[in-house]
Amino acid sequence: MRFDVVTLFPDMILSAVRYGVTGRALERDIVGVSAWNPRDYAHDRHKTVDDRPYGGGPGMVMKYQPLHDAVTAAKQSTGGTTKVVCLSPQGKVITQSLLSDACQVSRLILVAGRYEGIDERFVELDCDDEWSIGDYVISGGELAALVVIDAITRLLPGVLGDENSASQDSHSDGLLDCPHYTRPERLQDCEVPTVLLGGNHADIASWRMKQALGRTWQRRPDLLEKKNLSAEQARLLKQFKDEVN
Repeated sequence: MRFDVVTLFPDMILSAVRYGVTGRALERDIVGVSAWNPRDYAHDRHKTVDDRPYGGGPGMVMKYQPLHDAVTAAKQSTGGTTKVVCLSPQGKVITQSLLSDACQVSRLILVAGRYEGIDERFVELDCDDEWSIGDYVISGGELAALVVIDAITRLLPGVLGDENSASQDSHSDGLLDCPHYTRPERLQDCEVPTVLLGGNHADIASWRMKQALGRTWQRRPDLLEKKNLSAEQARLLKQFKDEVN
């Protein structure tokens, strides 16, 4: 899969993706990452990419033409099924299912905005979708683009050391993840749950599901409202509630 990021700070993207999961995926040629600077496509000698907003108000707005030309150049660089996504606080909030669906395209062009915003005509004419990483504001879309690249990359075959890792992450099945433990067996007054030491894989799987359901109920009940629980999951959740009450 290929990611093309339209950004005023290409080094910010190209440096960060060299580490961790994305770095290994780049080394294995599972993903490719390129950055496109709108300043390179500005027509005036000052390489202007922003201007004052119509109607007045604070801040500057990114201009249509440099963004449009940068996206056009990215599209023309290689073939494949391409989706252009503008990263914006006005976009739909990213979910695990949205990211899984995004894996079906061969290329994502991620537009990282800056300043007060982007000329709305660019969003309407050049972008297929708008995504947000949450209900808060950051200084630019570069960090959001890196989040998207990392989150999608880890879903691609051959990226993670264990193919089951991604499927067991929080949100992969609509639930938060269960607690995890490693050595030592005892820390101060806290011990590893006995069931994890017994080696009974069925009991461990049941315990992990109960904990995932219970943790989601405690911390993100909104997720449970969207999920149709099986009879066994409902039984485990009730058991968890009885144990904590």
